[in-house]
Amino acid sequence: MLALHYIENDAPFPPVDEALSEPNGLLAFGADLSPRRLFSAYSQGIFPWFSDDEPLLWWSPDPRAIIELDSFCASKSLRKLARQQRYVVTLNHAFERVINACSSIPRATPSGDDVSNETWITEDMKNAYSQLHGLGLAHSVEVWEEDELVGGLYGVGIGKVYCGESMFHTKNNTSKLAMYALVKHMQKQNMAFIDCQLPTDHLSSLGAITLSRKQFIEKLQANNHTLNSEGELCTNYVTQWQPQVLNL
Repeated sequence: MLALHYIENDAPFPPVDEALSEPNGLLAFGADLSPRRLFSAYSQGIFPWFSDDEPLLWWSPDPRAIIELDSFCASKSLRKLARQQRYVVTLNHAFERVINACSSIPRATPSGDDVSNETWITEDMKNAYSQLHGLGLAHSVEVWEEDELVGGLYGVGIGKVYCGESMFHTKNNTSKLAMYALVKHMQKQNMAFIDCQLPTDHLSSLGAITLSRKQFIEKLQANNHTLNSEGELCTNYVTQWQPQVLNL
């Protein structure tokens, strides 16, 4: 029987190729959700995923789903919605409101076989990603109908890669509109791809493909230019994620 790795707060992650195959990608438990730990995790292709009644679990599934920017599939109806300019889409204008909205959305379990109705974005997770946002490493896209937030998404930026965490909508197609605006923004900034974590039919309809974990991490590392030699955010990285209205 394989034992799951336990991580002390100051200990490194085990190699990702030691993750379990069942449940797919479960790598370790323990440690904390400090900004340093989260940045280390995402930089290595690892992310946290747990419920209130579980210990802090860390995952690196194989295969991994990504969206190549030039392969994003925007339907005719989505493009029409964008052209109508019914909504305004912004970047990093309301991170906490987006993550709070996402916390009520059901999500597939890590195995990908079921959907959980439990709130997987715990209060600890909200606080942790809000701290990461305050440091300039977590980013949100918001869709507005006048002053009402009707859709959006949030995730973590690692170099030229956007690691998507969750999205929500209260009006039809507004989460897809947020993704469409994000893709166009990333293309404009010469960024690389979106990490979608686990493959789903919905993501496949948007153009997601799967890579082996090894291929994904190689691709991630080739585009991980987040910090300069002094350990500060690179100027280009800061510029990419400045708060702004996104063009559709």
